[in-house]
Amino acid sequence: MKHIFLNLKRFDVTPERGGVNRLAEPARWGEAVASSIKGVAEKYADVAEFAAFLPEAHLVGACAGAEGSPLGIGCQGVHVADTAPGGNFGAFTTLRTGNSVAQLGCTWALIGHCEERMNLRAIMGETGADPAEVEAAVSRILSREVRAAQAAGLKVLFCMGEREEEVDDWEAVLTAQVTQGLEGADLSGVRIAYEPVWSIGPGKTPADAPYITKVARLIKSVVPGVDVVYGGGLKSDNAEMLAGIPEIDGGLIALTRFTGEIGFYPEEYAEIVDLYLNA
Repeated sequence: MKHIFLNLKRFDVTPERGGVNRLAEPARWGEAVASSIKGVAEKYADVAEFAAFLPEAHLVGACAGAEGSPLGIGCQGVHVADTAPGGNFGAFTTLRTGNSVAQLGCTWALIGHCEERMNLRAIMGETGADPAEVEAAVSRILSREVRAAQAAGLKVLFCMGEREEEVDDWEAVLTAQVTQGLEGADLSGVRIAYEPVWSIGPGKTPADAPYITKVARLIKSVVPGVDVVYGGGLKSDNAEMLAGIPEIDGGLIALTRFTGEIGFYPEEYAEIVDLYLNA
């Protein structure tokens, strides 16, 4: 079984405010996205698992749009603590808990995305802490998020990857991220997305098949039985290449168009999935 994931980041913001949403009026965006891509999940339900991760404001609409289909809906991270009978009743101002999104219909949580890691590092860096200590603390926090998500009944897409300054030590960095970040987790409910952070973005050289292969082999040697998808962006340009790597079990899509009116377009999402699953 392959896995096709979609991270919609904050693609709900319209161009007038600097965003890329040309798909729908913001209040209807989540439902519009889910309803426009659920047919792809239905088409390939026998060969692939599908999930889309959206900002919290759009989860209700997305769950409604995906209703009755094999498209799972997920949140973009959870808080490390949650409500419990006889315990905390909901004192989590500004925070997104696993129970709060599960009761809306979510079945997935995206945890450890490179943008989340970057934000955690920046906050902790304000303390003047040693970078190595910060990195270890980030992994501990993410581990608590994973366990909190699973306690709420959510499946987890756990993201990990090395930055440019970590490439020379890639094996040690990635081993630490996966062992510390997934400590205490039920691995049967985890998929891993590998993000080579050093190769993502304009002007960067994309990771090639041999590099992706060696990383996937490392991850699978550390956590046997956990499927690994490519999180550096499954797109039309690399779909066939990634499909040719036996160690890679799927991909994480974000933007579908990178020039002109950049953004996420459902018809291009369908084309990417077709390219990957039919390669």
